[in-house]
Amino acid sequence: MSYHYLLDLALILLSTKVLGMVTRRFQMPQVVGALLAGLILGPAMLNVLTETEFLSRLSELGVIVILFTAGMGTDLRELRAAGKPGFLVALCGVLVPLAMGTAFGALAGKTGWLPGNTLMEDVFLGTILTATSVSITVETLKELGKLDTKVGGTILAAALIDDVLGLIALTVVTSLAGEGVSLMAVLVKILLFFVFAIAVGFAAVRFFRWMIGRACGKNLRRYPVLAFVLCLLMAYCAEEFFGVADIIGAFAAGLVVSSTPKAKYIESKFEPLSYLLLTPVFFANIGIKAVLPELDGALVLFSLLLLAVAILSKVIGCGLGAKLCGFSGQECVQVGAGMACRGEVALIVANRGLSIGVLSQALMTPVIITVVGCAVLTPVLLKLVFRGKAPESLQENGLADRYREAEQLDIVSADLLERNRSMMKKRDK
Repeated sequence: MSYHYLLDLALILLSTKVLGMVTRRFQMPQVVGALLAGLILGPAMLNVLTETEFLSRLSELGVIVILFTAGMGTDLRELRAAGKPGFLVALCGVLVPLAMGTAFGALAGKTGWLPGNTLMEDVFLGTILTATSVSITVETLKELGKLDTKVGGTILAAALIDDVLGLIALTVVTSLAGEGVSLMAVLVKILLFFVFAIAVGFAAVRFFRWMIGRACGKNLRRYPVLAFVLCLLMAYCAEEFFGVADIIGAFAAGLVVSSTPKAKYIESKFEPLSYLLLTPVFFANIGIKAVLPELDGALVLFSLLLLAVAILSKVIGCGLGAKLCGFSGQECVQVGAGMACRGEVALIVANRGLSIGVLSQALMTPVIITVVGCAVLTPVLLKLVFRGKAPESLQENGLADRYREAEQLDIVSADLLERNRSMMKKRDK
């Protein structure tokens, strides 16, 4: 038995953390650092790491946990409270990028930039562009003092709904990817899965509440274990019985757990598992698998145009949704710019397309360039569209408070542990 996988893991964790800290200093998400770590250490450059069965399986488990955690972070009550602006901005911010991405893929095929492409690949390219990542937007809006404004609240609400709508689009597209698949059969399977998820959700919430009532605040560790079991079972059932991607089952399980009284506690216990091991491995593995072709003029032009389509489609789509809700022209542009960033969900969707054979390996490089480019350009765009704007009245914003709460949790936990250690030392004296 070879123990080389231990060295691989050590190199992945160290390199992703170091490069993640570097990219963070340049106002880019640490996901970009993890991607770069995989690219640099993988066959594309230094060839220190190669894709193995172990890394592939761990990477698959990683994306399941990422979507499970995303589901736990999605409060169904906040979804309902997002209101008309959040829903319309999210809906238009999914439909317009889906249409523009599909059209761009078809045009690229006809012009020879994307040879051998199929309609399903074009649709999948559009599906990748539907995803939004607002982590950079939140940081930039906080810096500008605009997070608690009407525009900031709309962006956060729309991003919450955007993820759900994007995953529904992914569910439909991946289910249609097989040969000779009937659209009606796919829709029936998806409907049956949602019925199954709702039934499991009601049963799981009742079970958790019954168990909490009997436990009387003791044996808390059983809740994360049972939640993870639910995640794995729903991921398995989604893929095996309904033909729906396992990550959709994991996200649905996260939504179920978010409705239980112990949701915050369970989520806090999963975050270390995610950022300590599974998330770095997943994103580094994408970089390891990436093949860097020769950057000829056609590929560079295609990548730059895809980046332009990615940003414009969100600005147009989300701006249209904001306009329908009575926002001013400047506010529409601000909302669109705030929704333009792409991140981990776009990479997850792209990786899913690659694994089921819908997306070609040649498209991964432009997709990675698009994710990195959006991460770099979004703060610049936000600062431009907010320049010279009169101060806005601040609003009560529960979603913004949640982002601040997540940031402060680690600081508070570390402070409590340090105080407890100091008290123990004084007591021993």
